[in-house]
Formats: sequence, structure tokens, C-alpha cells
Amino acid sequence: MEKKIIIAGSGGQGILFFGKILAFTSMLEGKEVTWFPSYGAEMRGGTANCTVIISDNMIGSPVVFSPDILIVMNKASLDKFQNMLIKRGLMFLDSSLIINPDLRKDTRVVQVPATKIAGLLGNTKSANMVMLGALIARTGFLKKSSIVDIFKDCSVKMGNNGSVININSFLEGIKYIEDTESRHLRP
Repeated sequence: MEKKIIIAGSGGQGILFFGKILAFTSMLEGKEVTWFPSYGAEMRGGTANCTVIISDNMIGSPVVFSPDILIVMNKASLDKFQNMLIKRGLMFLDSSLIINPDLRKDTRVVQVPATKIAGLLGNTKSANMVMLGALIARTGFLKKSSIVDIFKDCSVKMGNNGSVININSFLEGIKYIEDTESRHLRP
């Protein structure tokens, strides 16, 4: 198994944190992993993206030119990275912020209203964790319990409730995908 992932959005959307959670979870599960951040000088409000490679084997380079999975949290990121996604690749996009997108026809797209869901939970900054839940629910390449364990461990070490918000947002992303898929399976 090897997954090449690009996560992209605006600074302040937790793009790099999203990638770190994937990287830490992968290490916890005994996989090989690289995490490579990139962000504009302006940070919050500017552009941010990271690449994550998760593999059962050694990884030769952290550079990703053609991701298997693309996660975009804003229109600028969709415009910049969509053409890099491999044919039949899997794209997740925040449909709360990317309205009526012009999408390639040769990819699989999962539209998740991550910012809206996070807002209903009381914190739009957790949209990244909603999207993380959607990713894990749709792909299953990492265990849900491993991600929850990382959040719980952080909560104990840092002594704050941010992990509770992250866990709840993550679980809502999973629930959104499960509910959406069950609606599509009904006759």
C-alpha cells in the first residue's frame, strides 16, 4: 500500500496540522511516512499545502507530482492542484467554500460541506478535522481508533479541550460520509 496525498487550502485552515495527524497516525500504525509542508510567507490567509506519503515500504522522496488523493479546502487550491491528481484519483473538496466547481471528469470527487458541518459544531476552524473524518471513512487506509488515540494523547499532554473539538469534528466527518453513502445505497 502506498498513498500519495496533497492537502491544500488557506493559511489558518489547519492544512499542515491535517497532514501532521496523518503522519503521526501512520507512524503509530507502523507505516513509513513523509510529511512535507509548504506555505506562503503571509501564513494566515495565504496559501498552505502539504504532501503526505504513507507506505508499507521505504519512501524514496517526499515530493509528490501526481497524488492519488487530493484534499482541497478552497477554490484557489482546487485550481492549482486539480490537474496534478492522477486519473481515477480521489478528490475531497470543501463544498461549503467551493461552489459550482469546474471539475475534471476522470477523477472521483467527494464533496463534503466541511466548514458548514464544523460551524454547526460551533467552531469553523475544525473543518480540517471534519475533512479528515471524511477521508478516513471513505478510504479506510488508517484506523479511526488510532486517530482518536492521538487526539486523546495530545489532550492529556497539553491539558486543553481542543482535542475534544477535534475528535467530535473528526467523528462528524465520518458520520457525514456514512450517512451519504447509505442514502446512495437505498433502492
